Amino acid sequence: MWRLRRAAVACEVCQSLVKHSCGMKGSLPLQKLHLVSRSIYHLHHPTLKLQRPQLRTSFQQFSSLTNLPLRKLKLSPIKYGYQPHRNFWPARLAARLLKLRYLILGSAVGGGYTAKKTFDQWKDMIPDLSDYKWIVPDIVWEIDEYIDLEKIRKALPNSEDLAQLAPDFDKIVESLSLLKDYFTTGSPGETAFRATDPGSESDKRYRKVSDKEKIDQLQEELLHTQLKYQRILERLEKENKELRKLVLQKDDKGIHHRKLKKSLIDMYSEVLDVLSDYDASYNTQDHLPRVVVVGDQSAGKTSVLEMIAQARIFPRGSGEMMTRSPVKVTLSEGPHHVALFKDSSREFDLTKEEDLAALRHEIELRMRKNVKEGCTVSPETISLNVKGPGLQRMVLVDLPGVINTVTSGMAPDTKETIFSISRAYMQNPNAIILCIQDGSVDAERSIVTDLVSQMDPHGRRTIFVLTKVDLAEKNVASPSRIQQIIEGKLFPMKALGYFAVVTGKGNSSESIEAIRDYEEEFFQNSKLLKTSMLKAHQVTTRNLSLAVSDCFWKMVRESVEQQADSFKATRFNLETEWKNNYPRLRELDRNELFEKAKNEILDEVISLSQVTPKHWEEILQQSLWERVSTHVIENIYLPAAQTMNSGTFNTTVDIKLKQWTDKQLPNKAVEVAWETLQEEFSRFMTEPKGKEHDDIFDKLKEAVKEESIKRHKWNDFAEDSLRVIQHNALEDRSISDKQQWDAAIYFMEEALQARLKDTENAIENMIGPDWKKRWLYWKNRTQEQCVHNETKNELEKMLKCNEEHPAYLASDEITTVRKNLESRGVEVDPSLIKDTWHQVYRRHFLKTALNHCNLCRRGFYYYQRHFVDSELECNDVVLFWRIQRMLAITANTLRQQLTNTEVRRLEKNVKEVLEDFAEDSEKKVKLLTGKRVQLAEDLKKVREIQEKLDAFIEALHQEK
Repeated sequence: MWRLRRAAVACEVCQSLVKHSCGMKGSLPLQKLHLVSRSIYHLHHPTLKLQRPQLRTSFQQFSSLTNLPLRKLKLSPIKYGYQPHRNFWPARLAARLLKLRYLILGSAVGGGYTAKKTFDQWKDMIPDLSDYKWIVPDIVWEIDEYIDLEKIRKALPNSEDLAQLAPDFDKIVESLSLLKDYFTTGSPGETAFRATDPGSESDKRYRKVSDKEKIDQLQEELLHTQLKYQRILERLEKENKELRKLVLQKDDKGIHHRKLKKSLIDMYSEVLDVLSDYDASYNTQDHLPRVVVVGDQSAGKTSVLEMIAQARIFPRGSGEMMTRSPVKVTLSEGPHHVALFKDSSREFDLTKEEDLAALRHEIELRMRKNVKEGCTVSPETISLNVKGPGLQRMVLVDLPGVINTVTSGMAPDTKETIFSISRAYMQNPNAIILCIQDGSVDAERSIVTDLVSQMDPHGRRTIFVLTKVDLAEKNVASPSRIQQIIEGKLFPMKALGYFAVVTGKGNSSESIEAIRDYEEEFFQNSKLLKTSMLKAHQVTTRNLSLAVSDCFWKMVRESVEQQADSFKATRFNLETEWKNNYPRLRELDRNELFEKAKNEILDEVISLSQVTPKHWEEILQQSLWERVSTHVIENIYLPAAQTMNSGTFNTTVDIKLKQWTDKQLPNKAVEVAWETLQEEFSRFMTEPKGKEHDDIFDKLKEAVKEESIKRHKWNDFAEDSLRVIQHNALEDRSISDKQQWDAAIYFMEEALQARLKDTENAIENMIGPDWKKRWLYWKNRTQEQCVHNETKNELEKMLKCNEEHPAYLASDEITTVRKNLESRGVEVDPSLIKDTWHQVYRRHFLKTALNHCNLCRRGFYYYQRHFVDSELECNDVVLFWRIQRMLAITANTLRQQLTNTEVRRLEKNVKEVLEDFAEDSEKKVKLLTGKRVQLAEDLKKVREIQEKLDAFIEALHQEK
């Protein structure tokens, strides 16, 4: 009650103040009213809003910048018109203060208890996150090890410097007041009436705008909004790219050991590589997705692929076919933008122009190497991995461009070969076909669209890309034609998605960044977007790569498990077949068999060095004599033996031996040594090794032997050294002992008996079978043989009359023989008489020489006396001793060359051949053949594919 009375008194005081101030100008300030009256009066006071406390004062009082100098508040002194004086106000003030103390104390205690209870309840609701600490990267907990926080704190400016940078809030308040006055000119309700007045000028101007302009304005605003969000997305992607790059660099340094997403695409690429080796036709086994890039020649396939890979990695040419074989590009994330081939460890830095040029040159060399002679394109695939921050993970295959006409310089079957390669890749039911169409040419001239329509008639895995849209918009008279192409209405081809891209201004030196900027600038100003012919998500290569990557991984997840199940069944069938056909043999594939054969061949080559010197010299001496015996007998011995005395015999022998040594003998000796080495090498390579012998290696060993022999060449200095040694050996005539004399006679007898046997065989073939063979084997002589027999009998009668007859018949002797035969009714020709005489006299001479050998057996004593006072002359024995000694010395020299040099060189050649064969897969397939090899090869590949597929599926599930 006393409070109500006090409030009434206060109101009366306020009313008196109001009445007392009626004669003053303006209205009484609200601050002069009583506290209770102010709360009642504020509903009707006209200037209440203008009397609110200023923002500057409150900011200065509650600012966190406590070190800034605060401006002093300028408060005008309050003057009260009426101030009642009471004597009990100190007591009342003390009571209020005591009451305020209890209120503050109670509130503090109660509020603290309530806050503590609320905090405990909230704390109990929070789950225990200690088990999820692994979610936060390790770098967050170790950030103080890499960032010096104390150094950063010291580098920050102090409070005084920040105070200078703080804005002047007084000026800001004044500016806002001026701006408010500008918009609120006139009475306070004037602006509101202007906004709602149907007759205002702005409303009339707005109604004059046509509907078409409204639509254009809305479309333009929508386009600007899309571009705005596109730029925001690009900025976020750029920041994400930088963050990923930092994280990947930390992983490379060993800070983190987590499996990143890039390993997933690498595993998938390895699976595809193994599958391509297992089933190159893509018909039955390989159904895993790939992004197959097809298009007409010069349609921009390579440019689109380079934009997706963010580097100019392919060879370029103006109108010339540059893609001559399929190129499989595996895109993955990585800290550095690099490229490397599957079979090479060299990394090409794609940020350096030198490495880019080297990469393009290497790709061109590999393409030309794959193309066989007489062909233009090749189906062999080149595998390339491209890593970099921000790259979309997928596998793309760039195929040769489809052509319509075979031009000069191309193989006649180039067009059909390109079609067959494209069909082989596109007929995979899970392959994503990236169909590239040149937008700057007429769609009717395109060939690839018909091919794609045949392989994917429903368009469930085809993505259509229209390139060179900038040229198309400039050259095409009707822009709606581009829309018809994009939507697939101009030709009967369906697609999963349609995209339009720009591949640059046609300058091959343009960078990827320049092309991307040009592409974005073009689509910002293009009428295709402004007129809604194209949508924002259908343009730019960036959107294309995102869409292709999403489609690629969707098809991978849908097909990889089914593919793994099919290979499990294939593996079971192959293992069962092996157990039934080869139960006791190991499952050795072609490479393992080659390694086993390689070890056997090297062991056999090493065994050549274990051949004894005696064996080498024996076979070398025998082989050399077989090679030169005919020349020694026919061209040296027989001509010299037909002379009349020993002096002429020795002179003739010395001359012929010197000529033979200078021209033919060293070369013949080297040939004999090389052939002997080949024979021994072949014997070791081909002789069976008993039960351990595996005939599956025979073709490989034969090929290694032939190639090694083909590469081996004897030392060029061998002939020169042999010539000197052989010449010195043949110059020596001194037989030291009786044993050497007997050995020479034995050697001479063997040589003459072999020639006599050959001569008798020749005479028998000439005259036909004798009477024994005719009676026992029912054989008859021919008419020619009868003539030769009669001639032989007539010539033998002449030799019996003159056993020392010379080697040649005189003309009168030929006439006499002829007349004698004619008298018996046998017609002969003079040439037939000469041929028969040669064989008859040769047999007579050899028999005489053999009889002379028997006489010379006891002639060593006369030889030591130089045949003085003796009718016996054995110069022919000395000749054969010289020949025999030359053969022994030559064999010894060749044996030294073989064991010291040539065997090692041959072993080196064999190793080189084996290394070359190991790198040539086609050679191994050709030499190691058979059902057993193929079955083991298929079984190994299927196991490898299944293991890689299982590992990839597990990683794929972990990524989910």
